[in-house]
Parts: sequence; structure tokens; C-alpha cells
Amino acid sequence: MPTNKLNMEHSISNPPLHEAYKILLSKTNGENGFDDQFLVEECELPLIDVSRLAESGDEVRREECKSEIFKASQEWGFFQVVKHGISNGVFSGLKLEQEKIFKQPFEKKTKENKFFNFSAGSYRWGSLNATCIRQLSWSEAFHIPLTDMLGSGGSDTFSATIQQFATQVSILSKTLADILAEKMGHKSTFFEENCLPRSCYIRLNRYPPCPLASEVHGLMPHTDSAFLTILHQDQVRGLQMLKDGKWIAVKPNPDALIIIIGDLFQAWSNGVYKSVEHRVVTNPKLERFSVAYFFCPSDDTVIESCSTEPSLYRNFSFGEYRQQVREDVHNLGYKIGLPKFLLSTGDKIVCMNMYHEFNFPTSTGT
Repeated sequence: MPTNKLNMEHSISNPPLHEAYKILLSKTNGENGFDDQFLVEECELPLIDVSRLAESGDEVRREECKSEIFKASQEWGFFQVVKHGISNGVFSGLKLEQEKIFKQPFEKKTKENKFFNFSAGSYRWGSLNATCIRQLSWSEAFHIPLTDMLGSGGSDTFSATIQQFATQVSILSKTLADILAEKMGHKSTFFEENCLPRSCYIRLNRYPPCPLASEVHGLMPHTDSAFLTILHQDQVRGLQMLKDGKWIAVKPNPDALIIIIGDLFQAWSNGVYKSVEHRVVTNPKLERFSVAYFFCPSDDTVIESCSTEPSLYRNFSFGEYRQQVREDVHNLGYKIGLPKFLLSTGDKIVCMNMYHEFNFPTSTGT
């Protein structure tokens, strides 16, 4: 396709990020830039062959695999799985459908519940509640409840592709969750009863090329709220995670899915499993795509520690947690998350201070 036609298509389909952010960007004068995001070390996440879990005749290899999952969830909160049973054809079809839906005109995407039969508010872009440049995100996404897909009957290619991916990745999610529960000495039907398809989500992400790559995140630093996130990304670099107080870049692996421990698993495991901050950096020339599956319970599910040790967090429902996150994002421009649910006031103050010091300057720029 000729370059001028491609640029015209992008100008119609891209969300008006520059226009929305121009006031905050005009106040920076370069002082809030973070070139460090492009200088971080690239690493290979722990890589786990989960096909060993299906080897019923080799209990030693099954237990080795489970132990690797347990260790990575404790020490990293991020790991990769290969030989997971989802074919490259599924990922290729998913990428094709993503590209088609994001190429729709911006005005059409903002009315997605009418044109795509999604729930109202599924299409999201940027960080419209941001109070400073460090809270900006140069991205757009469709955050889709699986009920939207299940209810469609898979009558079109898009719905059928999403359903195919979701069906396979939901099996993987439950398998991993059950292993992590087992390693905590907690064998139960908790995940089978509470994390049903109707409470889980798919998020399709697109990160347009950003002319302000040294100043704006693709997705600001955050932790995920779910029990688990299963992420598939393309080969454009951008994903980074926080490890031992330093940002490290996650090297793309076309054969792997990335597993991210979420806030609910950290609270449920009483801090044994780590929900780790991560971010996406922008690219000045290339667009980037990813798709995430969020393994979530129903809103009325109560999250309480499964440990015999004194609990770090008070009991809360997932609905209460989500509401608190929404309020914080609306009022502050960013998510606080688990520190608000700590039982110890002293620990809460320390965690909150560390969170603010690392991520957000005292001056908000407004």
C-alpha cells in the first residue's frame, strides 16, 4: 500500500492522543522525560515447557514442571510457557482480526457497542484521567468481557477467532492456577467454581507509533488485578517488567505465552506469589499489538489468604477491589491497588511511599 494512503488510514483510525495530551505535554519542557526506558537490559524470562504436564506416565517430569511454575511465580511474577497447545494458526488469525478492528475509523470505534456488539465502554484509549506526563499511555484497546463473545454465537470471523483463543487459553489458566494452589497446599474447587468464562476478559491492545517516545509510555507502570494474565505479544519490543528495583526488557519469543501473576494471586497466597509492576514503552516508527486474557473471578468472590500465616491483607471481594481501582484512577490518574488493602498501617505507609516515590513525582504538572 502506498505510504500516503497508509498514513491517511492511520490518521482516520488513530485516537487523537496528541490533541488530548497537548496541554500536559506543553508543560514538560523535557524535564519529565525518561530516556532510561530505552536503555534497560533485555532478559529472557524463565521458560517453561508445559507439555510435561500432559505426560501422565512420567510423574517426575510433571513435578519438575510444577516446581518451575511455583518458583517463577515466587521469584519473578513473570514467566513464559512453550508447547502450550495453542497453534501458530490461532495467533495468526488473532493478529489479522486485531489489525482489521483497529483500522476502523476512530469515530466508529468509540461507538463499538453499536457496531461490534460489545458492552459499552469496551473501547478505551489513552489516559484521560492523567495528571502528569508520567501517567500518559500512548495506546488503544478493546477490553471485552467474554460474555460479549459467547453471546454472539461465533457467527463472524472475529468472534469465532476470539472464542477459539479464549477457550484454549482458559484451560491453560485454570491448569496453572490449580498448580499454584496445590503448591500452597490448598487443593480445592475454588478456581473451577469462581473463575468462569463469564467473569473473564480479553483485551486487544494496539500501540501506535509515537513521535514522543522518550516522554510518553505506551502503557504506564501498573500491576494486573486478575489472578493471572496470559499475554501474547508480537515481535515488536516494548514490554518491560520491574525486577529487583530495576526495569528489564522482555525479549519477544514467537513460540511463547507470557504468564503474569496478578494482584488477586498475591493477596490469596499471602504474598508468596508476586504481582509485579510492568509497562510498555513506545516505538517512534512501529505499531505494536498484543492480546491479554485475564483470569478473573466473579465480582462477589471473596479474596482471603489461603496461608496459615497471619494475613497481610484484609478480606475483600473482587467487585470491591475493582471499584477501588476505578475510584483511584478517576481521582488520582493511576491505580494504587493492593497497598490499600494491607492490614498493617505501618506496612501500608511504607508501600504507598515506595509506590509514589518510584512511579510518580510529587509535582503532577497540572
